[in-house]
Amino acid sequence: MPGIVEARPCIRRKIWKTLLMKHKTGFMKKMKVYFLCALLFSAAFTKGQTYGIVIKGGHVIDARNNINELMDVAIQDGKIARVAKNIDTSLARQVVDARGMYVTPGLIDIHAHVFAGTEPDHEDSNGFDALAPDGHTFRSGVTTVVDCGGPGWKDFATFKKNIIDESRTRVLAFLNIVGGGMRGVKWEQDFDDMDPKKAAETALANKEYIVGFKLAHVEAESWIPTERVVEAGRLANMPVIIDFGGSDDHPPLSIEKLFADYLRPGDIYTHVFTELKRRDPIVDLTTRKLKPFVIPAQRKGIIFDVGFGGGSFNFDQAIPAMKAGFFPNTMGTDLHRGSVNGAMKNQLNVLSTFLALGMDIPAVISRSTWAPAQAIRREELGHLSVGAIADVAILGVRKGNFGFRDVAGKKITGAQRFECEMTIKGGRIVYDLNAIASPRKR
Repeated sequence: MPGIVEARPCIRRKIWKTLLMKHKTGFMKKMKVYFLCALLFSAAFTKGQTYGIVIKGGHVIDARNNINELMDVAIQDGKIARVAKNIDTSLARQVVDARGMYVTPGLIDIHAHVFAGTEPDHEDSNGFDALAPDGHTFRSGVTTVVDCGGPGWKDFATFKKNIIDESRTRVLAFLNIVGGGMRGVKWEQDFDDMDPKKAAETALANKEYIVGFKLAHVEAESWIPTERVVEAGRLANMPVIIDFGGSDDHPPLSIEKLFADYLRPGDIYTHVFTELKRRDPIVDLTTRKLKPFVIPAQRKGIIFDVGFGGGSFNFDQAIPAMKAGFFPNTMGTDLHRGSVNGAMKNQLNVLSTFLALGMDIPAVISRSTWAPAQAIRREELGHLSVGAIADVAILGVRKGNFGFRDVAGKKITGAQRFECEMTIKGGRIVYDLNAIASPRKR
């Protein structure tokens, strides 16, 4: 019988077509098998690399989500991916051993001075008294810092360029009602430079970074500065934070009047435990009792911040107030050159001081995470919800006999002190004190 090549052309074409169809069908079946195998392999590979980081075995405290127990935390692509018990560490490229430690949202310091610079006569506004943030934040578990009145509307652009844009720490700001910012007491007395409209316009044009307005250090016996900063807050629909300055040359302005007539729910009164002649204190200096209008003001919605600083925290105020049932809402440090090496030191020392005063660990963590996030209206921060920005602090608690001072030099002792083991900002490890993270898998 003649071969295929010898067949007539029409027969030859039919034979080749039949063979080609059989070959094509077989090829498609093989391709389907290969495709399914590839999918299965890809899924297995992905499953093996589900998380960038798993934090294993820590005690999670998350006030927003009412978590206060041993849990694992998984992070992927800069976000919280899962919070659960017994997350499989084989799913992670990197594992953090947090056994015996507390795992919290990244801390938020609501009151700091970070507009550092070299301009003479500029103090906390591009001057020598402010401190660049990154050297003081991550080592204390802080991932977000709010500059408290350093820039005004005239120099906010400089602040953004030099500090916000150049810092790894997330930097936000309360804009000073004084256009020239916190240059010093001399410049902060200029009522003509307190322009609510200009301040509000600047805040609204930069609302990604500006969270409200600051009034500080006014010496005059006048309510005009208070009226102007609150007007800026009203125009921009943002909170204000008040540091009552005062002067020893006249009686202090009444904080009862401030709380009743000027501050709105959500506005902030800082340096709440200050005892100075020129300021009206919350604890009566004669009776040593908490003044009766303070707790109702807090219930009204006024937020009370510690603002420890270099001269603004006294045990003689804090201890009677707390015994009367009054506790601060937020734990601002008032970080600056004059406080960082004094009684204040850093955010964790402030929290440890309040542990020594009788507050518990969940209470102080809440007041430095979720509470300040709410106060500055940045509710994407301060918690470990799935999908939230992966800002995390991992804190050890040392046991022993520790001393804590106030700005007057008085001392109390405590049995616990916080220590930052690790800080994670946006899903990246930015501080690891004792190398508790495993090497990253490639």
